[in-house]
Amino acid sequence: MSVFNSQLLEGVDVMAAVVDTKSFGAAAEMLDMSQSGVSRAVARLEKRLGIRVFERTTRSVRLTDEGREFYEQVMPLIAELSEATSNAAGNARTVRGRLRINVDPLFARLVLGPRLGPFIDSHPELDIELHSREDLGDLIADGFDVALRFGHPVSSSLVARKILDTRVFAVASPAYIERFGMPQDPNELATDQHRCIFFREPITGRPFPWDFHRGRKKISVKPHGSLTVNDSGTVYSMCLAGLGIAQLLELGADTYIASNQLIPLFPDWPDQRFPLYAYYPSRHHAPAKTRALLDFVTGLVGEKG
Repeated sequence: MSVFNSQLLEGVDVMAAVVDTKSFGAAAEMLDMSQSGVSRAVARLEKRLGIRVFERTTRSVRLTDEGREFYEQVMPLIAELSEATSNAAGNARTVRGRLRINVDPLFARLVLGPRLGPFIDSHPELDIELHSREDLGDLIADGFDVALRFGHPVSSSLVARKILDTRVFAVASPAYIERFGMPQDPNELATDQHRCIFFREPITGRPFPWDFHRGRKKISVKPHGSLTVNDSGTVYSMCLAGLGIAQLLELGADTYIASNQLIPLFPDWPDQRFPLYAYYPSRHHAPAKTRALLDFVTGLVGEKG
């Protein structure tokens, strides 16, 4: 049987701290080391691995392609080792440490944030950082454990796990309907009789298309309107204020619909849907903290749908 050499892991904790903080100075402060000590630890790790782990400039630090591959492979294994050690010591509360979540702002504001209390109560040894941002970004270089994003996944080395499909509604406020009338068909939105609010898609920079589905039938409409917004919360507030018709996700609009603050249009076109995906770095066994969050989120959206 081969003997484990603890020197194999030397410097990995320093590398992880640099990834999390995005700088050698901040990593030194986190680890209570000098900045030169951090640099030396990374240099020794790079020499041992025979690769350059970080690209360093005066303004930024980011993983190289080789460094990213090593990070993706080794960090889940270290998390599993930590979890196994905790289990062997008889500690049942293995969900602990720091969990950094990259989350869609709409999902954070309307679903996850207000309902996170039970998850916090269940895992008192877990420190949670919730970062709301419009784009996925570089999950590894930015030091995130998991991301929750609306939209179809793009090709990458990340694991993409679908959490749900939520329906997409065209909705309007009672004030808008009183002023402009109730459209009876999606194609009416293309006329100057109505005003629509467009949401600019973060990745492409273009407004989301307005599609309507009924069974196998699909139509695409080019609505009339002069408002384009890149913040989902602003789309909601404008629609609630009666400024126009908007396409909203049922998962975020359901409360407003139930209270009659927003009225769903075109009930005979009910089948347009949009997915929510979870992303995490490794195709190996996900750490306990990541699994716990995904189980919690799946339960949340299950309750809502």
